[in-house]
Amino acid sequence: MTSRPGYLEIVEVLRWNEQPSLRHPTLVVAFEGWNDAGEAASGAVAYLASAWRARPFASIDPEEFYDFTATRPQVHLIDGLTRSIEWPQNVLSAAPLPGWERDVILLQGVEPQLRWRTFCTAIADAAAGLQVELVVSLGALLAQVPHTRPVRVTGTAADAELVEKLQLERSRYEGPTGIVGVLHDALGRSGIPSASLWAAVPHYVGETPSPKATLALVERTCELLGTSVDTTDLDLAAAAYERQVSDVVDADEDATAYVRSLELADDSEDEPELEGDDATALADEVERYLREHGQGGGR
Repeated sequence: MTSRPGYLEIVEVLRWNEQPSLRHPTLVVAFEGWNDAGEAASGAVAYLASAWRARPFASIDPEEFYDFTATRPQVHLIDGLTRSIEWPQNVLSAAPLPGWERDVILLQGVEPQLRWRTFCTAIADAAAGLQVELVVSLGALLAQVPHTRPVRVTGTAADAELVEKLQLERSRYEGPTGIVGVLHDALGRSGIPSASLWAAVPHYVGETPSPKATLALVERTCELLGTSVDTTDLDLAAAAYERQVSDVVDADEDATAYVRSLELADDSEDEPELEGDDATALADEVERYLREHGQGGGR
């Protein structure tokens, strides 16, 4: 890590359990919040961390980065007696990358409300210190796409060489950004190559966890890293998710017609239209059904 103004302050926000020795690591990142429609991105990193048995080695102190009246700590009871407070977490863990003599670092986090530049510089400095060779961020966005079709995953990067090497698209987005956009800027300033993978989640089920979008991100991440992972659990969850959403849609003529228009638009790449009240009614109905049938609600 190189010295710079404010460096000691940045280092202090990281809590190291150990200093791992890693082989040509790639860092895969996802944050709950604005960049995480259907909890698909955070779900993908959590799935990979579990499947690869990643071992936590560091975390970011949440004290300076969160408005705890907006992102509230959670109280839990241990053995029904002892109270424990769970704070918003950003945890770095590492695991060997299956099939390769190199490692993967996984960062599971929650988008902060405060001091984004300090937060992202801390991650970029940690990546530099760990000699990370590539950072891949995962995100999910709401889109006018049908739940019945394969999930679209778009890979983007700002660096032309990386775009060609990994067969991605050149990022041309302009507009409001989340923590992912600020992180990529910090990585670029540190000279660390980075890319993004984005899954499209149907807007009418955007508040419901989407195992189908999670599965798509897991598969595309593994493809980019040149490895694989057992996705049996996600396959089953994705199939159940699609079936349950279809049950809601099929019970309503207007909803059926709208999803059919999305399917036709998906074929022709046109943009379908739906009145705001109708879109809200469809989303509310899907949410209610999935909640009652055990799928749970979104954050």
